[in-house]
Amino acid sequence: MLQVVQHQRTGAVSLVDVPVPDCIPEGVKVRTAFSLISAGTERASVATAQASLIRKVLERPDLVRQVWQSLQREGIGATVEKVRARLNAYKALGYSAAGVVVESRVPEFVPGDRVACAGAGYAVHAEYVTVPRRLVVRVPEGVPLEAAAYTTLGAIALNGIRQADVRVGERVLVIGLGLLGLLTVQIARAAGCLVAGMDKEPATFALAQQLGCELVVPNTDEAISDIWGWTNAVGVDAVIITASTSSNEPIERAIEAVRKRGRLVVVGAIGMDIPRQPFYEKELELRIATSYGPGRYDPVYEEQGQDYPIAYVRWTEQRNMEAFLQLLATGAVRTEPLTTHRFPIQRATEAYELLTRGQERAVGILLEYPSAAEGKGESKVIRLRAPQYRGTTRLRLGVIGAGSFAQAYLLPALKELEVEFVMLANATPVSARTVAERFGFSSATTDGEAVIASPEVDAVLCATRHDTHAHFVVQALRAGKPVFVEKPLAITPGQLYDIEQALAEHGGVLMVGFNRRFSRPLREIEAFLKGSPMPLSILYRVNAGLLPLHHWLHDPRQGGRIVGEACHFIDCMVFLTGSLPAAVSATAVRLPEPDAGECVSAIIRFRDGSVGTLLYITNGAAGLGKEFCEVFSHGRVARMEDFRRVEFITGRHRRVRRYDGSKGHREQMRSFVEAVRTGMAPIPYEQLRAVTATTFALQEALRTGTWVDVEAFLAAEWARRSPPSPSLSLT
Repeated sequence: MLQVVQHQRTGAVSLVDVPVPDCIPEGVKVRTAFSLISAGTERASVATAQASLIRKVLERPDLVRQVWQSLQREGIGATVEKVRARLNAYKALGYSAAGVVVESRVPEFVPGDRVACAGAGYAVHAEYVTVPRRLVVRVPEGVPLEAAAYTTLGAIALNGIRQADVRVGERVLVIGLGLLGLLTVQIARAAGCLVAGMDKEPATFALAQQLGCELVVPNTDEAISDIWGWTNAVGVDAVIITASTSSNEPIERAIEAVRKRGRLVVVGAIGMDIPRQPFYEKELELRIATSYGPGRYDPVYEEQGQDYPIAYVRWTEQRNMEAFLQLLATGAVRTEPLTTHRFPIQRATEAYELLTRGQERAVGILLEYPSAAEGKGESKVIRLRAPQYRGTTRLRLGVIGAGSFAQAYLLPALKELEVEFVMLANATPVSARTVAERFGFSSATTDGEAVIASPEVDAVLCATRHDTHAHFVVQALRAGKPVFVEKPLAITPGQLYDIEQALAEHGGVLMVGFNRRFSRPLREIEAFLKGSPMPLSILYRVNAGLLPLHHWLHDPRQGGRIVGEACHFIDCMVFLTGSLPAAVSATAVRLPEPDAGECVSAIIRFRDGSVGTLLYITNGAAGLGKEFCEVFSHGRVARMEDFRRVEFITGRHRRVRRYDGSKGHREQMRSFVEAVRTGMAPIPYEQLRAVTATTFALQEALRTGTWVDVEAFLAAEWARRSPPSPSLSLT
């Protein structure tokens, strides 16, 4: 399908062929009829991307801080790969569209429904989009889809009106008479307000008056006296700022124009160096309107589909979208006068040239899409190039999931080996093409199962989100293909059961991304302690740190940080002891911050008598290293700090080795490629199974406050399933 994208490094806007997206679990897939270019927002986005690197650095100091933190935490190599991936990626443009549902995974919508869609990254400029249920609304009969394409912008304007809390008969000033401002004018007028408009450019004054402005003035000092005259020397009751500028001027004009104890609402992106004295003297109220209403930027609402109770949150973003469509249905708001330009999707780049040249005034720019019969179709796979190494012994690899981790660590490591990148799958069409092009894959897709089914793929690498790992592992094993999966192997005992059954029935090579055991520091510690007649005592401290409140790992469907991350450090203990966990006890410090998670202290007893203590800390200091490990055995001690330094102590003798901080990713990938060739998995399955089962038992120990026998717990969980679990020896 065709999609409009922007290259992040050059800022160039282009039209590319990308695979059609899959319908997301809590959403719908829509064939787009029209999408709206938001002149202000998208012009600013294009301008920022086209700026020089120095200007980008000056405008985004937050990104500079992220790069510096990554350098300190992960080193130069991984940081360079992350920056390169970001700069060489395509960005999807657009966030307001309308079309027809072709697939639905929610009961509110069925194929054939006419809908309006919203959301950056969802309602993009593409022939097909897939959108969560809370960002989709049904279009009323009589409202054309080209008008419904304005719904996202209309909801933003409507949210600004609600934040202004205007009443019938009040006087409202709208500063900024672009597309968003002209929609705001109409909605304020429909709400029974008297409306004035202000803009630096007089080109839209006539249109603003046509749409309901009683007074339109330029953004000058003299205009303030006109506004005071219009309000009988009282001042306006509310000012809604829809302008887009880095200047502080709009807020200063608003202060001058508003009455004492009036309301100022900022909808557009403006300078906000607010002078205190006039605010104090007038006792003004300042509000920020967050996009199209409550629910915006909340993944529980937008991604998981959990609505806010209407009794407590009357106007969510979805309900604002519905209300705007009703205004269109009644004729209270009109979009026809706002549409200054139309382009078929095939000429989308011309639309952006018009937007950035500034030679012609553009308000509403609609992109029009072909029908299903006329378009490029619903192919989920696109061919980028012909395979390069047919008939050779190179391993032909298919990859499912290619986020920042895979791009920074796994794919660069594989590129150094005798591997041909055949097919890459990613949920987002633009990302699928971006990463596939960057690493030289033959084809890109949004369908992970297509990678597994492809006869051109010999082995599969899965680096998706945690809840999908087990599914793709089972599918790959059933297809007879070796599979590498990032940790964790599974997030529930039931998933682990399914994997075990697939292995029992089909066999095959399975490897999990426990990379640390392949690192030089861990391997040298293991060799240093090898042959000790005594069990080991291990302390592994992980200064994991906080995750942002909306990070996907906080989603309960992803299994949590203990299953998703602590498995790494349990595997390190298994590797060092050469034994399997027998039982686990754990307790946690419950933290008040909702984004902190738990600080867990766990004790693991191993079958050979070794004992491991895991301290997984989320409320530590950022200045402390992330990982620290001490191992004690029969007069020998090894102390590792962040894979950069290991102290080997025997009696009174100390020897210090220094390392580059790498954690075994390259060695791990080399080991997987070799395993595919030999058919011998580098990590015994019983260890993969035991590590995964221990994370489940650890969670049970946290819940019950008791020691939990790992095998007994797993057996009890599997006993609930039918038929009985497959018999695979653990010894």
